[in-house]
Amino acid sequence: MNNERHFFTSESVTEGHPDKMADQISDAILDAIFSKDSYARVACETFVTTGLALVGGEITTDCYVDIPNIIRDTIKDIGYTDAEYGIDARTCAVLTTIDKQSSDIALGVDKTTLRAQGAGDQGMMFGYACNETPELMPLPISLAHKLAQQLSFIRKGSKDMPAALDYLRPDGKTQVTIEYENNKPKRVETIVISTQHDPEATIEQIKKDMIKHVITPIIPAKLMDENTNIYINPTGRFVIGGPHADTGLTGRKIIVDTYGGKGSHGGGCFSGKDPTKVDRSASYMARYIAKNIVAAKLATHCEVQLAYAIGVADPVSVMVDTFGTGKVSDTKLVEIVRNVFQLTPEGIIDCLKLRRPIYKKTAAYGHFGRELKEFYWERTDKVEEINRLLK
Repeated sequence: MNNERHFFTSESVTEGHPDKMADQISDAILDAIFSKDSYARVACETFVTTGLALVGGEITTDCYVDIPNIIRDTIKDIGYTDAEYGIDARTCAVLTTIDKQSSDIALGVDKTTLRAQGAGDQGMMFGYACNETPELMPLPISLAHKLAQQLSFIRKGSKDMPAALDYLRPDGKTQVTIEYENNKPKRVETIVISTQHDPEATIEQIKKDMIKHVITPIIPAKLMDENTNIYINPTGRFVIGGPHADTGLTGRKIIVDTYGGKGSHGGGCFSGKDPTKVDRSASYMARYIAKNIVAAKLATHCEVQLAYAIGVADPVSVMVDTFGTGKVSDTKLVEIVRNVFQLTPEGIIDCLKLRRPIYKKTAAYGHFGRELKEFYWERTDKVEEINRLLK
């Protein structure tokens, strides 16, 4: 923990960012398969570039889904419906190259009468929580995500509210720097918003609209002051964007997906993977554990690591680090975690209800910190049980 005055920055991206497009396509395919076969094995990755979406991976299922149509519908929902944007959902090329899951991997994952379902791969996964926001997320990534969501909202509108700014295009990025004092957020030091736009829009109009429609509704006034820096489209122009300007690839925004650089990351991405892949499911469980520990007021900051060996059900290690903020020892918390939480792949899947088509919703604006009813890993329903074990 850094007890001195310091600054920390996190970024987010909109659903129209090319990497996020790829994540959403991969998870839309997973959802479509899970809606028909919740025991399918899916490892699906997407590549998008000018006029092209390519999906490859390993999928084992008895059901049929129209992958090309899912790809086009996802691109359309994001807002790429004009060839001038570099990709058009109706006319872009769509390629697929799908194989079955490796039989060698299946040997370790399949449940038998003699052996429980094992982890789909080796590796370490992390979860994190802190008391900086009501949703127990670090403040920089929380604000960056909310700015990115607001940017998309004013572009797309809703059935009850028309789009506020029709010159906006789908691609965009946000960034927030927070000044900390004694490990507590004090103020917003810098906000950066880069938003794709039609060529007719002027930088003066964009700056004015971003402050009025994006920053002011999202950033609490008490966190802003006359020294807060605001950068809107710093280059002065952002017309060419999306996959026309930058190729997109599933799993390339893993820090955006998690905690914005706070805490650790095991390196594995989430999107396009069914929950037998512990890269995804154990990361969700680690967040669930960390959040419940902080919600139980046993620490103000908590990181949980779970590690697995392929084909082995129980984790090879469990670690809890409260960074010196714990009310009980980290060793004691590990003992509690092993008693309260299900840590085998099968147990995680059952506990968090992960065999549901819920994954496209996770693929933009963060997998953590959004307390949607489908996101069981954001619940704090283990607080009473944790505290009972301490008595």
